Order: sequence, then structure tokens, then C-alpha cells
Amino acid sequence: MSASQTVGPFFKIGLEHLHRADLTFPGLRGTAITIRGQILDGDLKPVPDAMLELWQADADGNFSENKCEAQGSDPSKFTGFARIPTDDEGRCEFRTIMPGKVAGADGSTQAPHIAVFIFMRGLLKPLYTRIYFAGEAANDVDPVLNLAPAERRASLLAIKESQGESFVWDVKLQGSDETVFFEW
Repeated sequence: MSASQTVGPFFKIGLEHLHRADLTFPGLRGTAITIRGQILDGDLKPVPDAMLELWQADADGNFSENKCEAQGSDPSKFTGFARIPTDDEGRCEFRTIMPGKVAGADGSTQAPHIAVFIFMRGLLKPLYTRIYFAGEAANDVDPVLNLAPAERRASLLAIKESQGESFVWDVKLQGSDETVFFEW
């Protein structure tokens, strides 16, 4: 019998050169937004060594085919891909554009969203979730969002702050207000 192993905590050291928290650049089409939040464990304590991997469509609802080349040779193309660590208080923040609606595999339309993988110590497999935007009319008919029980969907919604184009989205890993995580 061998000892079990978990991933991390090497995200800051091993992946620091891949961190990217600003996907915007001059001339980028779309509305620039900032999303900030915090990763909290089951006791609502901050998770200081997590990493979020994000992938999203551009303002027209198109995904880059080169998501893994997030800092590729053509800086004028929106990749929609980022990796951001949490700080000592479990906080993270990134700047991007509001994604457009995307076509679903079954021909349906998905509401604007950002796919999120969460990596952290203690996980053998990352957690997969999504960020949707509160007040978006397309949320009502999004086939993935509607897989979540109605009483839990709020955990997937980024809430717009009163000033500017900033949103807040927190992740709760366990407990009564646990964020919805999807199988993948």
C-alpha cells in the first residue's frame, strides 16, 4: 500500500510565470469588467493557496482555439484564458471583458459565463464551476445553469457592484451555501 498524494501546494512557485489576471488590452472589443472574490473553505476560512483557471468567450460569443497560448505571439487576439492565484486571504481578482452568449452543443444558446477550474491543496481533481452574471436575461434559459437546483443557482452568479463595471463572486467549498460544482 502506498501513501495517498494530493496536488499542491506548488501553484505559486511552479506556475507563477503563467499567472495572468488581466485579459484586456487596448483596442479590445467589448465591455471591460473586473471580477473579485474569495475562496472559502467549509468553516468560511480563506483558502490562501488555490489557483483559478478561467476560460471564456469573447464579446461575440466565440472561444479562442488557442486558449493554452494565453500569452501567445499575437497580443491583439483575445484568448479568454487566465490563471490567477488566491492571496493570503483567499482573495483573487481579474480583469476581462463581458463574454457574449455562446452556442451550446445541442444548438441552444448559453448565457454569458466564464468557466472556472479551481486547483488547491487536498484535491486530486480540480473543481469545475461557472461564473454567470446576475440580471442577465439569458440566465433563465441557460441549459447548464438550469441543471443546478433553483435554490442553489445564486452561488454561480457574480453580483454587480454599485459603481462601475465590477462584480463580486465568492466560492464556498462546503456548507449550506456551497458553490455549485459540475462534473466534467
